[in-house]
Formats: sequence, structure tokens, C-alpha cells
Amino acid sequence: MMLGYLRLVLFAFGLLIGIQIPGFMDDYAKRVDAHRIEAQEGLNGFQATATRYFNGDLDALVAHYRENPDPIIRNDADSVEVLVRRSRLLEAEWDALQGPWYQRTWHMLTRADNTLLQETYSAYTYQILLTPSAIVWAVASGFLFAFVVEGLVLLLASLFSIGSRPARHMR
Repeated sequence: MMLGYLRLVLFAFGLLIGIQIPGFMDDYAKRVDAHRIEAQEGLNGFQATATRYFNGDLDALVAHYRENPDPIIRNDADSVEVLVRRSRLLEAEWDALQGPWYQRTWHMLTRADNTLLQETYSAYTYQILLTPSAIVWAVASGFLFAFVVEGLVLLLASLFSIGSRPARHMR
């Protein structure tokens, strides 16, 4: 009976962990979007200049700034280039988060921006989303967590012969 309760506790613990995954991914996507919009706002003036003189090519604008004899404008080329790179990074990150759930998950596990991940983690508050995807994540995580922990316990028990009883011989 106690083993059954232990299984329920493991499942519940895994469930609570698993239900956090979609919430964290959602917070990350919102953070990326907010930074993306902010980066676009910061580039608006430069984009207007690039549209007016360079057919919208921000790289051509930066190159023009670099070639300018005025050292102040040449120096500003670095600042504009940083804004352009940041905007492109955030746009690529946003695009990666627009695919199906498995692509978003894989992207978050393998190629997400570490700075944005750390920002999201630092500001993350535990939450319970009751969306279909959150429920699926929770149940799957609960089952997997309970299955893995119980499997490890059984493996350790068999390695150390814990719980096995010597066979009784009948006469």
C-alpha cells in the first residue's frame, strides 16, 4: 500500500514539474517578442534613412557610415551595426518559436539564446497553465518521472539484492 502512495507522490511531483514547461516556454516567447519589438523601435529612424537612400538596406547604411570621413559618424556605425545584429537575432529567434510544439521545444533545448533564457529563468514565477498542451506535458512528465525513478529504485534494489527473500524449502 505504501508503494502505491509513493508512486502517486512521484507522479504528482513529475506532474508539477511538467506543467511548468509550457509556462516557461510561453514566458520565453513573450520575452523574445518584447525585445524584438524594442529592437525594431530602436532601428526605425535608421530604417527610414536606409529606405530613403539605400533601398532599405541597413548594411549599406552601416557601410556608408564606416566610409564617412567624419569620425563621429564612423563611430556610430558600430552602434547601428549592433542594433541591426540584435534585431536580426531576435527576429530569427521569434521565427523559430512560431513552429509546432516539438520544433519550439527542440529549439529551446538546443539553440535558444542563453542570455534570454537566463533573463526568463530569473524572472520566471511558477504557474499552472490549464491549456491542452500544458496538461499533456504535465501528465507525460508525471508518468515519465515516476517510471524512471521507480525503475532506478528497482535496478538499485536488484543490484544490491534488497527486497529479495531467500526461497524457503518445504520438507
